[in-house]
Amino acid sequence: MMSELITVKIEDGVAIITIDHPPLNVLNKKVQQELVETFSMLKEDKEVVCVILETAGDKAFIAGADIKEFPSMFGDSNMLENVMEMHDLMNEIDQFPKPTIVVLDGVTFGGGCELALAFDIRIAEEQATIALPEVKLGIFPGAGGTQRLPRLIGEARAKEMMFTGEAVGATEAERIGLVNRVTPTGEGLASARTLAAQITNKSLQSLSRIKKAVDEGMDTTLEVGIQREAELFTEIFQTEDVLEGISAFIEKRKPVFKHK
Repeated sequence: MMSELITVKIEDGVAIITIDHPPLNVLNKKVQQELVETFSMLKEDKEVVCVILETAGDKAFIAGADIKEFPSMFGDSNMLENVMEMHDLMNEIDQFPKPTIVVLDGVTFGGGCELALAFDIRIAEEQATIALPEVKLGIFPGAGGTQRLPRLIGEARAKEMMFTGEAVGATEAERIGLVNRVTPTGEGLASARTLAAQITNKSLQSLSRIKKAVDEGMDTTLEVGIQREAELFTEIFQTEDVLEGISAFIEKRKPVFKHK
């Protein structure tokens, strides 16, 4: 699949999405719309087990939203509706029923950081810098940053990042749990591919329920989360893949999952 600003390559169960919007891959409305369409398509693609997002160029992952679009918001009677369109994109990725990985290879500011927060796993190249600098414009993160960042790194660290608007480097981001791992420059995508290969040989029936159990459990009590885990665990035993996985273990062979 190829659109104006986004390309998608699918190989061995992995879809690699590339945003190419020079010079800084800003997250304007056109990119947002194409991302919605892309994830909607990949959700239905039975060949795809895991999705990787990267961006072209070597300056920025995504330098933020398109500030040039902001003046149109003054006096906009439909502003809340327009803001929620951005949230719809982030929620679509956050709730995507397959594992997702994002590669941060440069400036990851504002909306770029908020987009990255919607992914399951974040890999940063060593030159990456991450920030929510909206406070410097007299505004604040409006695409999920105030909600997803504290859940990921804790309330106090998240507030410090948002109060100051200052960036953290890749090493610090890994230390505070903002990214999963750091790679040398130019090796982020290879690292993501290696990780995706470890994921795609598993059953999507299992992977999707792991994601659902964790995500739903994070937003409720332990007791309710345990109940949801039990329900999903009961469901998994109704799938063909669980029979294959257990049979393969007993027969001392590698399982061949069909994601059914």
